Amino acid sequence: MQKIQLGRTDLQVTPICLGTMTFGEQVDMASAHRILDRALERGVNFIDTAEMYAVPAKAETYGATETIIGEWFAKNPGLRDRVVLATKIAGPSRNMDWVRAGAVDVTPQDFIDACDASLRRLRTDVIDLYQIHWPNRNAPAFGAVYFDPAKDTVNSSIESQLRALDTLVKAGKVRHIGLSNETPWGVMSFLHTAERLGLPRVATVQNPYALTSRAVDNGLDEVMAREQVSLLAYSPLAFGALTGKYDEPGFDPAQPTLGRIAKFESMRKQRWARPDALVAAREYNALARAHGLTPSQLALAFCYRSWRVASTIIGVTSEAQLDECLDAWTVQLSPELLEQIDAIRWRLRDPAQ
Repeated sequence: MQKIQLGRTDLQVTPICLGTMTFGEQVDMASAHRILDRALERGVNFIDTAEMYAVPAKAETYGATETIIGEWFAKNPGLRDRVVLATKIAGPSRNMDWVRAGAVDVTPQDFIDACDASLRRLRTDVIDLYQIHWPNRNAPAFGAVYFDPAKDTVNSSIESQLRALDTLVKAGKVRHIGLSNETPWGVMSFLHTAERLGLPRVATVQNPYALTSRAVDNGLDEVMAREQVSLLAYSPLAFGALTGKYDEPGFDPAQPTLGRIAKFESMRKQRWARPDALVAAREYNALARAHGLTPSQLALAFCYRSWRVASTIIGVTSEAQLDECLDAWTVQLSPELLEQIDAIRWRLRDPAQ
């Protein structure tokens, strides 16, 4: 895989990124280290994590994923220089009172403290890409469709957030910054504020992008293309719905071996498990099989080959899953198949948005 440049930065990453939110919940430390070893062996140089991981988020596993990655670095001196490391500061509380005591604002000091804590857990001196996990303001995210101005609260301004990040960059703790679960307005506001005040420029946006969740295509793609901001696509397999494992209508949620949606009740309440999202996933999965592909191959190749996507974040629970995702890099989708994909979207839109 040829490396690509993130935004206007000097970061050169593989177009496939290893997501790690399963580490510390579904994947224990020893297994996680084997997956990390295998990813590096297969040529992946990009790792993404977050302070709130593992997922599903809970107090007992807060910071566990970063700790597992830090132990891997400590166990393998020299590997840190071979990896582009991305992590994220959690946004305002989403019923997580164990993160900054459930505060509804992320203050400039919170940025400093959270970064320092991530650096300690990750056993490193610098984070290559430090991202805001979700907007520090009232904004539709994680499956919310509409913006509701009545829900606005008092939050630290975009300028104050950028000034805090600037402090981290100048201190040598962060190289570049990014956003996640962001809107077109948010991206442009960060860019304009940075340009006006000479503050760090956003390099990336990490948003969902999958066959059943293509809100990026509705305007954010133009913003990112024209402003040279790179898309990091997460959940390309829609939490497993685009692997075919939930294709049987009324799948038994008591079968935890099926995956996260089946294993965790909280996941079954999320956008990926909405009835209409599962219906759409089954159509795409059937289309894949009709063209001699596995559902995973179709879903991954769709992201891998999209001009919108700089790097696709894959989350796995085993080395076998990792290899399956990486092997899909060679899959090509014909123009006719892409037209059929768009025909399904025209009818069903983005049910997991």
